[in-house]
Amino acid sequence: MANINKAELISKVAEHTEMTKKDVLIIFDDIIDTVKETLSSGMGVDIYGFGKLEVKDVAARQARNPKTGEIVEVPAKKAVKFKAAKALKEAVNG
Repeated sequence: MANINKAELISKVAEHTEMTKKDVLIIFDDIIDTVKETLSSGMGVDIYGFGKLEVKDVAARQARNPKTGEIVEVPAKKAVKFKAAKALKEAVNG
């Protein structure tokens, strides 16, 4: 099963809303930019019926290089976590 790409998503939304692809693209890009800015500031994004995006701290740890077996230090980082809303889970599972 193939994934849908951004262009296909834009086309489908334009079809459903009777907006131009150009207008949908502008709105879509603005939404993505706003989500990025919000997550970058450390805040989460809740989209009712879709899910929740949050920034979590991942602690520094040691890992093993699978090629050499050498132990390497992996620095701490921030990761984006997604938790699907109940409505999304139900839609996916029928």
